[in-house]
Amino acid sequence: MKKNKEPVYYGEYLGLDKLLSSQHPVSPRYGDEAHDETLFIIVHQAYELWFKQIIHELRSILHIFRAEHIPDEALMTVVHRLKRIVTIQDLLNHQIDVMETMTAQDFLEFRDYLVPASGFQSIQFKEIEISLGVKRDKRIAFDQASFYNRINDEDRAFLESLEDQPDLFERVDAWLARMPFLETNDFSFWKHYQQAIHLQIEADREIVEGNTLLSETERAQELQELEATAENFAGLFDASRYARMQEEGRVRLSQPAMQAALFIEMYREEPVFNLPYQVLSALVDIDEKLTIWRYRHAMMVQRMLGSKIGTGGSSGHEYLKRTTEKNRIFADFMNLATYLLPKAALPPLPASVKDSLRRSAS
Repeated sequence: MKKNKEPVYYGEYLGLDKLLSSQHPVSPRYGDEAHDETLFIIVHQAYELWFKQIIHELRSILHIFRAEHIPDEALMTVVHRLKRIVTIQDLLNHQIDVMETMTAQDFLEFRDYLVPASGFQSIQFKEIEISLGVKRDKRIAFDQASFYNRINDEDRAFLESLEDQPDLFERVDAWLARMPFLETNDFSFWKHYQQAIHLQIEADREIVEGNTLLSETERAQELQELEATAENFAGLFDASRYARMQEEGRVRLSQPAMQAALFIEMYREEPVFNLPYQVLSALVDIDEKLTIWRYRHAMMVQRMLGSKIGTGGSSGHEYLKRTTEKNRIFADFMNLATYLLPKAALPPLPASVKDSLRRSAS
């Protein structure tokens, strides 16, 4: 590594003259400065700085997933950068604690001066959402109808261009779908799996039917739920049923990707699946942290505004609360628990299959 020839000064390197002089409260234009407006500005500027770092990580991850074959070294990089995003998200969630040191009345001292500016207009946050997989057709109705009308032409053109590019969800779906299925001359995992599921459901049915503590109504309800569970399992292997589950919004992954993800989850201790499992686990963490952030943001807004509309024209708390569930991205990976079998029920992988997996991964 070469040594620097020019001396670097801390403040110049970090651009502190610009950074620390970029807080411009609007309240002094109308009277006395609202004390807490500086806090409000700094917290949001800190959010935007961390959003920039998340985008930096996401762009590199998306670049890696463009390849047809992703070696272990690249997957290690993906896992490392996904986990960095998760750590940043923890920090972002804790920033809400700082914001909540401001009371509702403190906020009202300057809140009306901000109209129509809103965090709703954060272009970086929208880039994060779009890059992860929350595109226009996945948003709540207000976002679909109103968001693009509330930003300037340059930002609108940029985000619309992102909408046309494959997002991380789509890249991961394609990566999973390319994984080899375990169908060899001497072993068929899915045949074993379906047999194990059938035995498990029948055992559960016997328990329900033989439970003398249940009323007839309760028994009928539990048997109905058992049939729904059997229907979900059947959808894993029936293309038309699975397509119907997608149309109903119950799953988002493609059928081959769902099968591959399930297999990785169940055999995650196999060395060849360790890194893919860490990728899926990190994506679940990102989705979970983002959902927590949305929920905490919604609760904070309710404390600050009650039922008032947001400065950006949304329904404030109600809008944020709806996005908490609607804008989930990787919920399919979390829902894999629906289809898991106990380890004792899993067939051991034959040596020929393990050898095949090693070759396919190399």
